[in-house]
Amino acid sequence: MKVRMCCAGLRNLLQGLRFSAKYYSKHNLPQTMCPYSKSKPIKCCILDCSESTCTHRTAPPGSILPCRFFSCKEGTKVPSKRKQNTSRVTSDLLHKNLLKSEQENWNDISPTYKAVTKRIKGKLEELLNMYTRNSGSPRMRFGENVYFEENGCIFLAKADDVDEGNADILFSIEDLGFSDAFIQRIRISPDQSYMAISLKSENSEEATCIIMKLGNFPVVEKVIPSVFSFEWAANDVLYYTTQKNLKCQNVFMTTFTYQKHTKLVYTEQDARFFVDLYCTKDRRFLTINSNSKTTSEVWLVDCTHPFESPALVQARTPGVFYHIEHRKEQLYILTTYGEPAEYKLMKAPVACSGKDNWQLVYALEKKTKLVDFEMFSDDCIMFLKNAGHLYLNVISFVSHLVQSIQLPTWACEFELESHLEHTTSTCYFQLSSPVHPPKRFAYSFKENNLIEQAVQEVPIITNCHTTRLLAKSKDETLVPITVFHNKNSKELHRRPLLVHVYGAYGIDLNMSFKEEKLMLIEEGWILAYCHVRGGGEQGLSWHRDGCQRNKLKGLHDLRACIMLLHELGFSQPKRTALAAASAGGVLAGALCNTDPALIRAVVLQAPFVDVLNTMMKTHLPLTIEEQEEWGNPLEDEICMKYIKSYCPYQNIKPQCYPSVFITAYENDERTPLTGILQYVQKLRKAALDHASRKSKKVITSFIVPGNWIPNIILDVQANGSHCDSSWEHSLNEVARHLAFLSRELEEVCHPQHHSKPCK
Repeated sequence: MKVRMCCAGLRNLLQGLRFSAKYYSKHNLPQTMCPYSKSKPIKCCILDCSESTCTHRTAPPGSILPCRFFSCKEGTKVPSKRKQNTSRVTSDLLHKNLLKSEQENWNDISPTYKAVTKRIKGKLEELLNMYTRNSGSPRMRFGENVYFEENGCIFLAKADDVDEGNADILFSIEDLGFSDAFIQRIRISPDQSYMAISLKSENSEEATCIIMKLGNFPVVEKVIPSVFSFEWAANDVLYYTTQKNLKCQNVFMTTFTYQKHTKLVYTEQDARFFVDLYCTKDRRFLTINSNSKTTSEVWLVDCTHPFESPALVQARTPGVFYHIEHRKEQLYILTTYGEPAEYKLMKAPVACSGKDNWQLVYALEKKTKLVDFEMFSDDCIMFLKNAGHLYLNVISFVSHLVQSIQLPTWACEFELESHLEHTTSTCYFQLSSPVHPPKRFAYSFKENNLIEQAVQEVPIITNCHTTRLLAKSKDETLVPITVFHNKNSKELHRRPLLVHVYGAYGIDLNMSFKEEKLMLIEEGWILAYCHVRGGGEQGLSWHRDGCQRNKLKGLHDLRACIMLLHELGFSQPKRTALAAASAGGVLAGALCNTDPALIRAVVLQAPFVDVLNTMMKTHLPLTIEEQEEWGNPLEDEICMKYIKSYCPYQNIKPQCYPSVFITAYENDERTPLTGILQYVQKLRKAALDHASRKSKKVITSFIVPGNWIPNIILDVQANGSHCDSSWEHSLNEVARHLAFLSRELEEVCHPQHHSKPCK
C-alpha cells in the first residue's frame, strides 16, 4: 500500500492557496510529517491541476488544492420570506429537472464508450497494481520506534527490524468502526503515549479525529468530529481546529490526564482567513497560522508552557505572508516582506519577533519558485524550481554558506519525506514526473552529496523524451511548456496531443507520476503541460500576473502555448485535446469560446465555469475569500465587466465547439452543480443552433467542419466529491475520460462514425 506524506501550514503558504483543505492533487500531495493513504491503490486522474489538489488524487487537510472553493449549501437572504421560499422551490425544481435530463443523456450515450472503457480500465488496473505493489510506505521514526500505515492499519516496529518485515499492528480503521473511511493524518505525542489520527470518507469534506492511548492494548481516548488540523503541544495536550461550511476559524486545546478539559484558545473573526496548526521542527513552538490569499498572521504557543496564551509574532500586514520555524532562540521566518515581493528567509529573536527586527538570511533569485522548506538543527533545505528544473539550496547556519544542487533533469515533482527528528543528518525525498514513478533520493549533510537510493523493482520508462519550450504570449511574456512524447514516435504531427492547464491560486500544475500518463505515452500520445500565468511555476509574481484583472493573460498564454505546439509539429488542432479541473475550467472554457478551432475535444472535472454568477452570491461560505483571486463584482463595476469578458458561461455563442466531457459530483460542496448543469445546457444549445444554421453545407458524404455536431456530455457522479473519490470510482472516471478522448480523436478521419449528439 502506498502512503502519501502531507504537511499543513508551510506548503499551504508557499503554494499561494492559504485557507482550505483539498488537493492539491488527488495523486500526489507532498506535505511534511503525516502519512496518508487509502486501503486500496491510489487514485488516478487524467486531469492535472497542480500539486493539490484538487491534484487529481485525494488530498490531506492543509494541502494546497487546485480547486474551486465555493459551496452551495445555503439560500440567499431576501426581504420577503415568502418570496425566498418560492425562489428556493423554483430553483430546486429547475435543478432536479436539469439533473434528470443530463442523467438520461448519459444513460443514452454511455454504451457507446463501454467497450473502449473496459479495455482502458483493464490496462490501468495492471499498471496500478504494478506500481502500487512495489511502493513502500513512508515511515515515522521516533527514537528506536518506527510507525507506518498500510491498508488502513497502523503498524509499530523497531528500527532494526522494520526492513525485515517484523511489525506489530496497533489497530485498524475497521476496529474503530470506520470501514468506509481512510486515514488522512497522523500525529504522535512526544512521549509516544498517544496517537491522534483523522479519518475521512469520500462523500464528506469534514474529518473525524480519534485519539488513541497507546500501550499493549491501544484504546480510544476521545473522538472529536469536524476537525481540520491538530498538533501535540505536550505529551497530553492536543491543539486542534474545527471545520464548518468549509471554513476553519476556531482553535481548541484539550488535555487527557489529571484534570481533563477542553477550551477555546483562538477565534479568527475575518471571514477571508483560514486557520491551521503547525509545529516547528524542534517542537519548541506550536504555531497558529491564520492565512488569507494575500496575508498571514502567526501566533506562538510555547510547548514548554502549553497552557499559556498564544503570543503574536507580527500583526497581519496586507500583502505580507510569513511562516515560522525555530532554532536556538531564533525565529526563522519565510516571508514576502520587503522588495521584491517574493519569498525570503529572515530571522529574529523570539523575544523581539516584530518585522522591524527581521534580518535577511537568504533571498530567492528572480522567477524562482519556493516549493518547500525543511529545517534541521544546523542547516535548512529549500526545494526550488527555476525554468522548469528542480534543485536544492542547502543553507548552513554554521558556515553561512549556500550550496545549490540541481536535481535530475527528468524530475518535475518532488515529495519531501517525514523527518520528525530535526537532528537527523540526512534529508529524504522522492522525485517523479508524469511518466516516471517516484524514485527515492537522500541528501547527506555530513557527506555533502546527493545519494540515489536502491534501484526500484518497477520498470522505469526509458523511451520517453522530455522537451521544455517557451511560448511568446500576446504581451511578449515567455510562457513555459513541458512536453513528453515517445522517442519511437514518428510523424508527431499525426499523433494525438493532450494539453493540461490550470492557472489559478498560485498553484503549479500537478506533474507527479500517474499511471494513465505512462499508458498514453506508450500508445503514442503527446502530453503537454502549459504553465500559464495565474499558477505559481515562476514565483508569486507569476500568480499576481494572472489573477483578478489579469486573468485574461492566462487565456492568452494558453492560446500561445497550443499554437506554438502545432507550429513545431506537435500534433494539429483536429488531434488535440484539452484537460482541466476545478478552477482550470475557467481558462479551458474561455478558450472553447474564443478559439474553438484550436482543439477537437475537452475533458473537465468539476470545472468552475460560471465565475460571474458565483462571485455575485456572497451568501456562499467561501465567496468573500475568493475575492482576492477573482475580484469583487458586487462593489466594482469594472471588475464585473472584466469577469464577464472571460467567464465561460457568459460568453457561449452559436459556433462550432469542440466535443466536451464533464465529470461533476452531486456531493461537491465547492463547485456548485447547478452552475455546471446550466453551462452544459447552454453550450449544447449553442452548438446545435450553429449546426442547424450550417446544415446546407453538407457536401456528398463528407461533413464540413461547420456542420460537425460535437458531443456535449455531462457525467454526474452520485458518489465522490470535489476532494475525494474512492479508488474504484476514480479508476472508472479516468477510463471514461480516456475512452471519450480516444473515440473523439480516432474519429477525426471517420466523421461518418461519430456518435450521435446528446439530445
